[in-house]
This record gives sequence, structure tokens and C-alpha cells, in this order.
Amino acid sequence: MVALLSGEQTVYALALDAIGRRCPLTQVLKGQSIEGHECYGTLVEEQRILPPLDHPDPAHMLVTGTGLTHLGSADARNQMHSSVAEALTDSMRMFQMGLEGGKPAPGDVGVQPEWFYKGDGSIITAPYAPIVSPAFALDGGEEPEIVGLYVIGPDGTPHRLGYALGNEFSDHVMERQNYLYLAHSKLRPCAFGPELRLGALPDDIRGTCRILRGSSTVWERTFLSGEANMSHTLTNLEAHHFKYAQFRRPGDVHVHFFGTATLSFADGIVLAPGDIMEIEAEEFGHALRNPLVISQSHDTNVTPL
Repeated sequence: MVALLSGEQTVYALALDAIGRRCPLTQVLKGQSIEGHECYGTLVEEQRILPPLDHPDPAHMLVTGTGLTHLGSADARNQMHSSVAEALTDSMRMFQMGLEGGKPAPGDVGVQPEWFYKGDGSIITAPYAPIVSPAFALDGGEEPEIVGLYVIGPDGTPHRLGYALGNEFSDHVMERQNYLYLAHSKLRPCAFGPELRLGALPDDIRGTCRILRGSSTVWERTFLSGEANMSHTLTNLEAHHFKYAQFRRPGDVHVHFFGTATLSFADGIVLAPGDIMEIEAEEFGHALRNPLVISQSHDTNVTPL
């Protein structure tokens, strides 16, 4: 069962309340009144589960991520790029830089990771809702990751609410054509949730990602996350994201994907419309599930004024 808070509460509003009161979000939650309960299964069937954090104006919700941050994460990337160059690829160089300088001493800032932009809040797909791949896409595939969720305080200080499971859906065929297409390949819808984990992230997370097609599981693998399985500390990834003044705009929400070393595309899986992408880890409660839908049309015409 799911407890319903009284009033029209949002996680964003509760976070601003906690920031204003200079207290943990858990303390604000403990002071809330419960007005009833609903069955989680019913909420799923009616597609009423929302992302665990949003913003009343999607333009003020920035979705970004870092890649090549996990031990082994360079393998799949290198497979996509090594065919065009026999020398050490840029992916492997970037990964090696993380191994050597991604975990600096406390108080220091280490080497910066690969960074990418996915979009604003309009690209967020709710848990259990279809992820719609655009008609022009060459591919669409899941990426099971941990997501950091942040709200920027009135003085420009980033406040981390907690973490969630994430599906950093991307176009890997487009990326494989040319590494400089990475930015294009990331401009896709994505999902995170359904639950928000408060507090520290466990050092060793072992989750499962699977692709369901009808009554069959066509692919399933364990994915690892947490700093024990990463080449960067979370603090280092956050430092290099929020060092930019435009990412410290008061009131904004940030959704930041921390990367992965596991994806079905690396194993030759091609997702089909109707396939369900499922990502779960014991530390995060319910699984994140989203079916794949392919958009049938798109309009790229520009009208002159």
C-alpha cells in the first residue's frame, strides 16, 4: 500500500521546504499528515505513478549524465568505436583517466568525466509508461543506471535529495557510426524511479536489467553500481557538473545519470516495439519498467517569419 500525504504535496515543494528550514528532507516528511492509502498495483495499472521528482516548469529541469564511470564500462563503448581505429580509442583513454584520477582525496577535485546533455523535463517518461523512440532514430536501447536527484537552493547551492533507478535510453547505432554523434544519440527520452532512495548510496549495488518480449525474457544481466564498482567518486562527478554557474540557478531541478557498464546492445540485442525494459535493485524497492514504442512520424520543417 502507498500512503497519501494530505494536501497537494510534491517532492519538489517538500524539498524547497526542507532547504528553507535547513533540515533533512526526512524531517519534513515525518511532519506530514497521512490522508489515506492506495494499492500500488492499482496505481500501476492506471499509470498514475509519477517520477519521484519533477518541476512545475519542465524547462527548469535539466537532465544530464556522465559516461565511462564504471569499472568495465569502456568495454562496450570500445567495441562500438575500435573498428575505425586500431590505436587506443578516445573511450579507452577517457576510461584510463578515470581509473588514475577519478577518486581524489577528500577535499580535492579529480579528473573530469565524460559529460552529456539529454534534455529538459519534457523528455522524462514516468515509470511504467511507454518510452517513445523518435521515428528518425536508428536504434533505441536501455542503459541501467543510478540517478542523482537535486534541487538548487535560493543561494545557488545544489542539494541532493537522494537517488533512483534510471533508464538512460540512448541510440547506440547512431553513436557507433561516429563518436562525434554521441551528443545526438543521447537526445532521447528516459525514465527514472519509481522510488526515491533517501540518504547515502550503498557502495556496492548489484541489480538486474532484463528485456521482456511477450512471455519471454530475451536478455538478462546483472549490473553493478556504487562507488566500489566505479572509477569515479560520486563527489567528483557532482563537482564537475555543478562547477558550471548555469547549473546552479536557484529553483532548478537536476537529474543526473551516473553511468553504467551494462547494456543489451553490447550483446547484440535489438529491441522491438512492445519490448519491456525492466531495471531493479533491492536497495531501490519496486522495479523501473517501461515498454518501448516507436514514433511513426516527425516534423522537422522550419517556418520562416
